[in-house]
Amino acid sequence: MHLPFRGRLKLLLASLTAVILLTWLYLLAGNLENGRSLLLSPCLSETPEARVLERAVLESRVREMEEENRQIRLQLNQLQGTAGQPADGGNYGNAAWGASADTGPEDVENTAEERANHTECPRSPTVLKCELIHVACVCAGHNASRDVVTLVKSILFHRRNPLHFHFITDAVANQILSSLFQSWMVPSVQVSFYDADELKSEVSWIPNKHYSGIYGLMKLTLTKALPSDLTKVIVLDTDITFATDIAELWAIFRKFTDKQVIGLVENQSDWYLGNLWKNHKPWPALGRGFNTGVILLYLERLRRIGWEQMWRLTAERELMSMLSTSLADQDIFNAFIKQNPVLVHQLPCFWNVQLSDHTRSEQCYTEVSDLKVIHWNSPKKLRVKNKHVEFFRNLYLTFLEYDGNLLRRELFGCPSQATSESVRLQGALEELDEDDQCYDFRRERITVHRVHLYFLQYEYTPAGDDTDVTLVAQLSMDRLQMLEAICKHWEGPISLALYMSDAEAQQFLRYAQASEVLKNRKNVGYHIVYKEGQFYPVNLVRNVALRNANTPYVFLADVDFLPMYGLYDYLRKSVVQLDMAHTKKALVVPAFETLRYRLSFPKSKAELLSMLDMGTLYTFRYHVWTKGHAPTNYAKWRTATTPYKVEWEADFEPYVVVKRDCPEYDQRFVGFGWNKVSHIMELDAQEYDLMVLPNAFMIHMPHAPSFDISKFRSSPGYRYCLQTLKEEFHQDLSRKYGAAALKYLTAQRNI
Repeated sequence: MHLPFRGRLKLLLASLTAVILLTWLYLLAGNLENGRSLLLSPCLSETPEARVLERAVLESRVREMEEENRQIRLQLNQLQGTAGQPADGGNYGNAAWGASADTGPEDVENTAEERANHTECPRSPTVLKCELIHVACVCAGHNASRDVVTLVKSILFHRRNPLHFHFITDAVANQILSSLFQSWMVPSVQVSFYDADELKSEVSWIPNKHYSGIYGLMKLTLTKALPSDLTKVIVLDTDITFATDIAELWAIFRKFTDKQVIGLVENQSDWYLGNLWKNHKPWPALGRGFNTGVILLYLERLRRIGWEQMWRLTAERELMSMLSTSLADQDIFNAFIKQNPVLVHQLPCFWNVQLSDHTRSEQCYTEVSDLKVIHWNSPKKLRVKNKHVEFFRNLYLTFLEYDGNLLRRELFGCPSQATSESVRLQGALEELDEDDQCYDFRRERITVHRVHLYFLQYEYTPAGDDTDVTLVAQLSMDRLQMLEAICKHWEGPISLALYMSDAEAQQFLRYAQASEVLKNRKNVGYHIVYKEGQFYPVNLVRNVALRNANTPYVFLADVDFLPMYGLYDYLRKSVVQLDMAHTKKALVVPAFETLRYRLSFPKSKAELLSMLDMGTLYTFRYHVWTKGHAPTNYAKWRTATTPYKVEWEADFEPYVVVKRDCPEYDQRFVGFGWNKVSHIMELDAQEYDLMVLPNAFMIHMPHAPSFDISKFRSSPGYRYCLQTLKEEFHQDLSRKYGAAALKYLTAQRNI
């Protein structure tokens, strides 16, 4: 049966060899005839005109030879494809994996290569240099918001075109992602948000067993959700990782026939074949069905054919027998395609390598260069079983921990439209003097740090009496060990800002998920401020935590202090007792410290005073920075039974409870020195009464010195710049509050 084919193959191979030999003989003869004078005259052949003529002749002959060789290779590939085509078109590895069924004549050569799912020289995407590419995602909740950042990083890493992201979000994801992109400031990237709540009524009538819930059906509504003038869009799940330029995928739109409206990759499991277990009854699908993790939607055409009505009718008809969906929107898409196969454009399988349970994706690729898009579509995610899962996991982790600051790059040849914020920052940067000794300090003040709010699950129900208090603090990686202890001491809501790199944020995530204490506390808001620059922007980080407190009052603390047991309830009672709602007060919580890493924490004021007398505890920083807390008047506090007022003094920096709308920290102060002092000074300038609480206390736990305090102690330049910033702060305070602020300048001069 195969003899005729082998004979024809041998004949073609012999012909190919003969043509190559004859071509070179012809080329040689042509050169001898047409360039005889050149060959006989070495002197003449060295002239520019002769070299140009000789090169033109050679190029002409080579082009003729390459065209003949290409035609013969094409015939060989077509014969091999015909001989190797299995009778069952549903098997993996057939032509459908590598190319669309509607491939036109102009794509024949590319299709022959795609059938092997590998090309030595991949074709460049036919996308205009600065063409805008639209990408849509449905994203809801804290976890999906983290996942989508990794997806976006992988897209930005490879992209060469401007992008417009369209996010269909719930309120949580909207808050997280809008803040993130606003602070990320990536050139040539636009972001739009659409309220998922407004779309729920479109799909809420569909029973769905999939873990994604109602949001797993939202992609059905995109023709309605997205702008009416948007003609096409790439739709992605949040658990996608790109390994190539998304423009290559966008370019496939040009391969759609006039009737095709949806581009999808075939499902890479046997789910829709219905043979995974006894009595397994999936929704109807064409062959193996299609996976909807990566979709090309031709919105303009979908609206034209009445997509909204068509998918609804399909869902209503199938639900009469199926009762619910198992794979959310994917079931309805497949049932629709089963009835309208002419509308689908089948994408090569490497555009959605599916790492789900029972996957057969291994038959989709043979080399790393084949991979375009990785889809972690198993509930197990990175723990899914696959013989190449380590490679896929490493690819994913690369983008998970990749420094997002490096993606703030301009596209070459595609200038982005300047935003008002970028113009303002550029103007502020140009005003700085690079010869200024304190240039780096001033530069830090206008640096925009990426911020990822609510990095972990957060749930908070407001108290009905408007007396609730949030503990507000900031920390870096070297203070993580304090979190569990703080959560044990403070049962109320906490707002923490963490200054970390992308990689450190993932380490923190693993730490929190492994901690029984932390993972059971849902009223702690963790906000990541990503590292950039050489200084620790301590007051910027504090302000992020302060802005995202959700209670009427805040306890402004540091993470290396443990509050006394019961302080949360005591502060709420004090808020009422001191009529904080109608007066300007800052409640001072006296600070103490221990030099012992293991401490039997005092359970009452009496026990603390006993430990103070025995030398187990000390008033905070009494031996190195007495002025910082001396105005608290610890001698009076020992016997006090009611709150008492103290006056502001120079360098006073107590830990206080204030209304949430208090002044923010001054962000010019970075690293060590004057970051809290300046804040208390402004509270006093705004006429806050400083009231010391008689039955409250907090204890500082020992730790290694920070890098910034070491710089302060060792660098005269650092101390000079801090003094310069202090003087400028005083001047700004005087301009802001007038004559009332002169006392701060006088007090500073008397030190």
